[in-house]
Amino acid sequence: MNDSTKFEDLDSTAVHPARTNDRPGGRGNIWRYLLSGFLNRSIKNGTLSLTFPDGAHRQFGSGDPHIAATITSARTLRRIALNPDLATGEAYMDGSLRIDRGDIYGFLDIVLGNLGDATGSHLRSAWLAFRRLIRPLTLFNPAHLSRRNVEHHYDLTDQLYELFLDADRQYSCAYFATPEDTLEQAQTQKKRHIATKLLLQPGQRVLDIGSGWGGMARFLARDADVSVTGLTLSKEQLAYSRTKTADAGLDDKVAFHLRDYRHETARYDRVVSVGMFEHVGTPHYRTYFDTVSDRLADDGVALIHTIGTSGPPGAPGAWIKKYIFPGGYVPSMSEVLPAIEKSGLIVTDVEVLRLHYAETLRAWRQRFLVNRAQVKDLYDERFCRMWEFYLAVCEAAFRHNGLVVFQFQLAKRKTTVPLTRDYIASAEGHH
Repeated sequence: MNDSTKFEDLDSTAVHPARTNDRPGGRGNIWRYLLSGFLNRSIKNGTLSLTFPDGAHRQFGSGDPHIAATITSARTLRRIALNPDLATGEAYMDGSLRIDRGDIYGFLDIVLGNLGDATGSHLRSAWLAFRRLIRPLTLFNPAHLSRRNVEHHYDLTDQLYELFLDADRQYSCAYFATPEDTLEQAQTQKKRHIATKLLLQPGQRVLDIGSGWGGMARFLARDADVSVTGLTLSKEQLAYSRTKTADAGLDDKVAFHLRDYRHETARYDRVVSVGMFEHVGTPHYRTYFDTVSDRLADDGVALIHTIGTSGPPGAPGAWIKKYIFPGGYVPSMSEVLPAIEKSGLIVTDVEVLRLHYAETLRAWRQRFLVNRAQVKDLYDERFCRMWEFYLAVCEAAFRHNGLVVFQFQLAKRKTTVPLTRDYIASAEGHH
């Protein structure tokens, strides 16, 4: 079903669920009935045409964009009806959810973009209630589990990340000053934005918790003439960071260690953490901020950059937790601030980056698709579909589901940072 004639046929035979005999006790399938009812209540803007395993066609919503998909097996239909948060991604991975018109991002954009209008379903409500019930178990992330979780995602082959990240391998939200910024420009602007908030002075010592591939540490050392100690739990990232730092001639300023943040003992003038707090787990928030406080000098400044949600506390997404970030969790601000307050740190500034990560993910997804054949050579087709879904569902969630990025600037003294925020625009305006 890839040519326009077939889509015209599909459109002409599509039937609105409310006008069918798709009842549990009628000719229709119980799972088709449940899923159709949910989609009928949900999809208002844009059109989703769905073909079921028995060949039935249903159309939900109206207008553009128009996405068409097929569920190819009865088992997949049942699983999506019962647990869409997990089963939709798995179905796309194994090919039993086929996108016939548009792509997986367009499919997720319509579904997630409309969910705010959904009245929901009893099955979905029950599943979400169950996720909230087991939430404490899913967020426990002690040091030995933390390392294993990091290895699951970040110790994939270096070549994979080369194919969709910028040259500095910034694997976190970029900072788009204008929609026309390239990914490289936006990632440099992110590093500069964070450096400005750290109020760095030459010769200071900086701790980078969750240093990734070392790009932030090298930027700070080069741009602000400071020394940086980076901590990571990924052996692949550690090796890469050390090699790139040596190549850049920054060995005298930057050092990396395979070390959990809880095991660091030195004091620093500044602490920075970018894209790592999502892996801490709510039971460990107090320990995390106590550690930041203990490691920070009395006149120090810390900057914590993390994905967050603009809504109330929730539970980890089932598919992301299983396949991409085991142990990961996106916090609400109400979960983070109490732990900061109890640590003795003062919140001196909070910035919420709303759509910057959506734009970052769009750039990553586009680069991934351009290099998809090379990714397939490294892994296989199922892996490619898994990462397509990962990048697409995250972008759609940042556009529609309340995901944002928090930047918390912290200090021990009220007088440590300037009285107003003018220094940020002023410093960035000089570059």
